[in-house]
Amino acid sequence: MKVTGIALEAASRSPIVLLRDGAERRALPIWISQDQARAILALLEGQQPVRPLTHDLMATSLEAWEVGLDRVLIHTLKDGTFFACIKLRQGDREQELDARPSDAIALALRMEAPIWVAEEVMAEASIPVDMAADEAERRAFREFLSDINPADLIQRHRPDAGGN
Repeated sequence: MKVTGIALEAASRSPIVLLRDGAERRALPIWISQDQARAILALLEGQQPVRPLTHDLMATSLEAWEVGLDRVLIHTLKDGTFFACIKLRQGDREQELDARPSDAIALALRMEAPIWVAEEVMAEASIPVDMAADEAERRAFREFLSDINPADLIQRHRPDAGGN
């Protein structure tokens, strides 16, 4: 996933961090606080704070102790709340820490670590970005199914018929 920006919800003016999948087909909106939005937006815009922010301090501390951030994982959505963890590595040791998604995202951006989202979370909370491509894919699949002969599939996939 990649962070594509910060948006404001129209009704409440609450900030939302937007994540998009690599295929640019689905987006995951996560509501965050104003402070978290400022921290993420500053980094996306290449701004350097006069003094280190909390996420800068955390990243600097991890780097000083030679601890790498392998990835961030947004793994659960429960009662409208997202849950995440950060996966740390030092040598051959690994540690997983619970984190708010906004903190994990801000840290991942600072340390250039990948952001992963569990498929279950994407299935429940993502929104389509490219509906035309989704419809084209559905049409192509329906066309494929309409042209297929079940007997050909059976013959093709028999072990003695050379199928894989």
